Amino acid sequence: MGFSFPQMAISTSVSRLAVYYARHGLGATFRRTSLALTRGVFSNRMVVFYCDLASVSPAVVSIPDSLTVRRQRGLVELGELELHELTAFWNPTVALRNIKERFAQGANLWIIKSDGQLAGFGWTLKGRTIEPHYVRLGPEDVHLFDFHVFPQFRGLGLNPVLVKAILRTLAQESAGRAFIEAAEWNKPQLSSLTKTPFQKLGLARKFTLLGRTTVRWQGAKAVEKVINSATGGD
Repeated sequence: MGFSFPQMAISTSVSRLAVYYARHGLGATFRRTSLALTRGVFSNRMVVFYCDLASVSPAVVSIPDSLTVRRQRGLVELGELELHELTAFWNPTVALRNIKERFAQGANLWIIKSDGQLAGFGWTLKGRTIEPHYVRLGPEDVHLFDFHVFPQFRGLGLNPVLVKAILRTLAQESAGRAFIEAAEWNKPQLSSLTKTPFQKLGLARKFTLLGRTTVRWQGAKAVEKVINSATGGD
């Protein structure tokens, strides 16, 4: 019997916590767990952003010579060192499984390198999402998710460069919209997205119970027009 999504999420969280404990000890693990629980209970709203890909200019991003952005469509396109760096920073077994599952579902991995070193990554999936989302995507819409910049490269403005480079490429391939979200408490990520063509759609909470996902928007009427436009009014 396969895991349901809640079971998989719990299993992954426990595995990540075990790895964190092994690396950082009991005190740091307790503080991390307390912070995660506080955020989950009291600050679990997500800020959802959207971007009309048709409005993205080819000149939206200028990539410095020291940076390179590359799209990977499958595991075979990743070098051995790249795969190690993508999986070693938390739980290699779970991380590799996630990467394989996402490629199998048609997701693309985008990596950014600084002077040849892997500095960060993000994922995209067209027409649907890996997990239940806040907006039902149309066939030409794209979801951007799970962006990560490695600690030694943070503060250099790499995430906006990566996001803009992705949007520039997507704009050449799709006439739909792009969606991305960030936790309301994640101020660095929110600040990063203000430096990209993404616009704020609204604040939302998502609840999944017995396989059914419910989304509650703050000021639902204010986002209804955009959502209907993005989903064809379904």
